[in-house]
Amino acid sequence: MIADDEHFMGLALEEARRAAEEGEVPIGAVVVYGGDVIARSHNRREADADPSAHAEFSALLEAAHALGCWRLTGCTVYVTLEPCLMCAGLMVNARIDRCVYGASDPKGGALGTLYDVSADPRLNHAFAVTAGIRADESADLLRSFFRSRR
Repeated sequence: MIADDEHFMGLALEEARRAAEEGEVPIGAVVVYGGDVIARSHNRREADADPSAHAEFSALLEAAHALGCWRLTGCTVYVTLEPCLMCAGLMVNARIDRCVYGASDPKGGALGTLYDVSADPRLNHAFAVTAGIRADESADLLRSFFRSRR
């Protein structure tokens, strides 16, 4: 499972690099169902002038279209940065099975750092979380991006 997680996180990192090339914050995501990538995306908030155009949010929408269903049971979301409240909430509502993320987000992480939306007993769905897969690469991309902007 760890080898698969590292492989799929590598694809999310490719998406994050695309975001950086486009001048977007370098966060990437892929959604896997049955061992296959069914969706991939990266941040596009600036390009789309859309506050919801986070990598994982866009990838989840694409996955729902690919499956023809809003319930994404059986899906794993790989994302380079710990999801925010909005994206973690969407994961709850989409009924994903699992989220794997790279770097923790001390300012907005909602899957264990500031909040843990994935396991809140007050919500109608819980999902597994694996943190820290290729975290250094994910964090380095973000640091490099912001350093170049200063």
